[in-house]
Amino acid sequence: MKVTKIMADLQAKYPGESEYLQAVQEVLESIEEVYNEHPEFEQAKIVERMVEPDRIFTFRVTWVDDSGQVRTNLGYRVQFNSAIGPYKGGLRFHRKVTPSMLKFLGFEQTFKNALTTLPMGGAKGGSDFDPVGKSDAEIMRFCQAFMLELWNCIGPDQDVPAGDVGVGGREIGYLDGMYRKLAREYNTGVLTGKGQTWGGSILRPEATGYGALYFTQHLLHKAGKDIKGKKLAISGFGNVAWGACKKAVQLGAKVIALSGPDGMINIPDGITPEMIDYMLVMRASNRDKIEDMAVKFPDKASFVAGKKAWSAPCDIALPCAFQNELSEDDAKELKANGCWCCCEVSNMGCQPAAIHFFQSNGVLFAPGKAVNAGGVATSGLEMTQNASHISWSAQEVDDKLHFIMQSIHEQCVKYGTRPDGSVDYVKGANIAGFMKVAHAMLEQGII
Repeated sequence: MKVTKIMADLQAKYPGESEYLQAVQEVLESIEEVYNEHPEFEQAKIVERMVEPDRIFTFRVTWVDDSGQVRTNLGYRVQFNSAIGPYKGGLRFHRKVTPSMLKFLGFEQTFKNALTTLPMGGAKGGSDFDPVGKSDAEIMRFCQAFMLELWNCIGPDQDVPAGDVGVGGREIGYLDGMYRKLAREYNTGVLTGKGQTWGGSILRPEATGYGALYFTQHLLHKAGKDIKGKKLAISGFGNVAWGACKKAVQLGAKVIALSGPDGMINIPDGITPEMIDYMLVMRASNRDKIEDMAVKFPDKASFVAGKKAWSAPCDIALPCAFQNELSEDDAKELKANGCWCCCEVSNMGCQPAAIHFFQSNGVLFAPGKAVNAGGVATSGLEMTQNASHISWSAQEVDDKLHFIMQSIHEQCVKYGTRPDGSVDYVKGANIAGFMKVAHAMLEQGII
């Protein structure tokens, strides 16, 4: 395999799809050496097949707003790879959603799902619908219109969507209700992230953030450190950041900064349980303003407009918001402010130059496909409970999540250990996920 040749071909074919091309290049550069040790992969053109999605559905979503105006958005589902199981991946509702973004997310999801040890393929979907400022009734009508186009393409053993940015428990409820009306069957396994009274798993809302902190714990222990007492800066205040804050406090860490599109808040004495609970209120408000936290808790938090959480002195940075949110300049600012560890919790949260800076300057770094895999892993556990018509306790789910995150860390160490004993977690995660998918594709023939 020659990465430069494959990337040149893809760039000529998809010239405007920057996120997708970035994701593919990062993986191919990591696996090139191992790939070339397996001539059978080259003969079967595994990489050339793996970088292209199995199929992409694009559809119009027409809905009516509260003023009676007809609105039109685009909806997508990218079914990327099903070599190891049914397609699995979230739905994202955000004004910046594009096919390139969803292809990158589906590509990443394929390897992330492979790391979980569960039989799940990779997919992603969503719409350029902007939930900010929309009423509950508008969100319900949009979700119903979206599912009207999607429902024939999904199923419990075909494709199982979940939530992502802009799609939380409320949206999953509206989507699932419409699916069941259209399909005329009560199939609890076709969407994950459901309410606990109708097929959802305990701990699923917290799982991405919880799993990220479990992985961070393993990474720190491997480096001879402990998370207790450490200062954390976290971007975002949605479901993922909420779960990360909740578990960080439980583990004795101190969350001293949060950020949103409008700026960041300093929390000198660390985030409190009341503030963590208020993050759910902020998410449900659709205002998308971190300043609301400082207004609600003026004695505990101060708002700084236009700044990121990375401007706060911290030990550990956890990007939890959006892809490419952390730049090289942000990485340099973090390092200058004493940060010595960064674990991506958002998908591809760090720009390539930022990752290179971290790795070249002694900052521990781990990629999102390993760190945030606890969310989709617990979705997989929800699928298992649905298929068995049972419900596990919080302890059972948490024990399984612990095991999965430990297993992911072990795979990263296995494939990413350098000659000096340090671990390249990017390389380790990419190789581990790739090898599982590649062998499955090879064994299933040229299809």
